[in-house]
Amino acid sequence: MQKIAIIGATGMLGQPVTKAFIAAGFDVTLLVRNGEKARRLFGDAVHLVIGDLQDPRSIETVLEGQEAVYLNLAVAQTSREADFQPEREGLQSILEIAQREGIRHIGFLSSLVMRYQGVDGFHWWAFDIKHKAVEMIKRSGIRYSIFYASAFMESFDKGAYRQGSRINLAGDSKHPMYLIAGKDYGKQVVAAFLTDSGNREYSVQGTECYTADQAAKLFVTNSKGVKMAKIPIGMLKFLGRFNRKFNYGAHIVDAINNYPETFEAEPTWQALGKPETSFLDYIKEG
Repeated sequence: MQKIAIIGATGMLGQPVTKAFIAAGFDVTLLVRNGEKARRLFGDAVHLVIGDLQDPRSIETVLEGQEAVYLNLAVAQTSREADFQPEREGLQSILEIAQREGIRHIGFLSSLVMRYQGVDGFHWWAFDIKHKAVEMIKRSGIRYSIFYASAFMESFDKGAYRQGSRINLAGDSKHPMYLIAGKDYGKQVVAAFLTDSGNREYSVQGTECYTADQAAKLFVTNSKGVKMAKIPIGMLKFLGRFNRKFNYGAHIVDAINNYPETFEAEPTWQALGKPETSFLDYIKEG
């Protein structure tokens, strides 16, 4: 049985990955802030270490005796560049401790849309952090699997687009995204660890492509009690001057709307398996 530590397990995208590792028979240990939430989600199938990335002792505890670690880190929507960042200071601590503990394999969720950095004059400090995080992992000397994900289907009912009974959009989405379900991504992550392939980078995309507007309309049409709201991107940027969450939203929406995503996941499918969930199936299952 392979022993793996997961950091970021209880978040929207950490949950399906953690469940996939459990289903595959891994010995799973989680670093979590909220033990009760973790137990509700995963029961007794995991070991828990209560702590956070600002406490090196809890990182040492969760990595002790492990063979591998999977990371699902993120920039908090209300944070500032100068604040503690999980993908910067947190990741640095993880890598230093992982090297001492002899961790053999590290998995890391990154993003396709961060490639929009520097295009059409776009620049955002959060994307700087994401790019540097990848560089840190590659320099660590630990065998790595880095997953560059497109948009997740969960974004439309659990994530960034959803607030209560509304799906909120801003501006015009110019390019389609290859939406993938979290459970399909989780299976791909597990496959990467089962093959023990390291120093690999995977593009993570689903089989269907939609613009954000098209996906939102499909979700609303096939869901009860869900509505769609839309504001001009300029208004969101204006509100972002006074509110950090709106500022985060303005930047990420601007990048998603304008990043010209192309299909590049065929090598990932061949190595780790082809996604099976259609967006319509995902909506109906919800």
